Amino acid sequence: MEFTLTAEQRQIRDTVAEFVDEEVVPRAAEIDATDEFPADLIAEMADLGLMGMPFPVEYGGAGLDYHSYAIGIAEISRGSGGLGTVVAAHTSLAGNMVYAFGDEPQKERFLTPLNTGEDVGAFALSEAGAGSDVPAMTTTAGRDGDGYRIDGGKLWISNGSVADTVIVFAKTDPDAGRKGISAFVVRPDEDDGFVVEGTEEKLGDKGCPTAELRFDELWVPEDRLLGEEGEGFVQALKTLNGGRITIAARSVGIARAALAEATEYAQEREQFGGPIADFQAIQHKLADMDTKVQAATLLMHKAADSKERDEEFIKEAAQAKLYASEIAREVANEGIQIHGGYGYTKDFPAERFYRDAKLSEIYEGTSEVLRNTIANRLLDE
Repeated sequence: MEFTLTAEQRQIRDTVAEFVDEEVVPRAAEIDATDEFPADLIAEMADLGLMGMPFPVEYGGAGLDYHSYAIGIAEISRGSGGLGTVVAAHTSLAGNMVYAFGDEPQKERFLTPLNTGEDVGAFALSEAGAGSDVPAMTTTAGRDGDGYRIDGGKLWISNGSVADTVIVFAKTDPDAGRKGISAFVVRPDEDDGFVVEGTEEKLGDKGCPTAELRFDELWVPEDRLLGEEGEGFVQALKTLNGGRITIAARSVGIARAALAEATEYAQEREQFGGPIADFQAIQHKLADMDTKVQAATLLMHKAADSKERDEEFIKEAAQAKLYASEIAREVANEGIQIHGGYGYTKDFPAERFYRDAKLSEIYEGTSEVLRNTIANRLLDE
């Protein structure tokens, strides 16, 4: 098994790291405080090719392998957890739905501007009563002439209020359960009936607007249907499976940031005549934190490797996302502890890392659901 990054992967890591250190880290506290969508940073990332990393060059993407994409997400998230979510939702969810299930005209029309950063994407699946229980959704899409009329609403939609392309899931056959769900491309600026009810005030993940959406008799032509009617549930599961690798990457990035901040602080903070890094209790915390980060990184790359090989990676992605999200919270928590009272204030970024880390245990598959997924796969082996 090869653990060494290729020259291209190292170059991607170094390029993104430089951008993050120069442009994102200095803005991270401001983004967290204002919760404003950093459109200028998105434009800069688009210029670097970071808005379409894993997609072919023919569609405006960067043509990178999934390892490089995960590395990129980790670096972006190291600077800002919210910015990491913006890119992950845009790419892994919205972009991948069009790439995996769209026809050629749809890819040319919708995927290319997503990859070049001209457009921002969102993935509208969750509802107030349909989170983990996707078939419980109430949004419908009924046939209307040579198109569909969509009615209903969505909740917790990352990028929902700023997106140019939104993948909307709705029931085309309400009596067919999971087999009656279909996916559509919705264009908020073009389609009447698209309403942003508002955005959530969240614990963390600031800078990534999480919106509540409503569709009031929103009509879309039939060429906005992705794949065939009734395929939406399976499409969503496949897309979320790949997306879990990037949430693992987001978690790794946040954990790395928390570890780096705690290590630096421990070497600078003096108590009882010397730096607290000299205390064995602090050394043990740092050792455990680093070990967890290294293990999560390996699980992330294992899942990415399975995806690259076109092997089934449901369990691998679930394990990577589960472990990385939980250790990100644990590492961030220990980072606060090492900072002591300062860790509980906004004078240091330690508390922000904790708030940003927590989200990874909830979206794109809760830790509880992922444990079910892992156990089911394990028992079927």
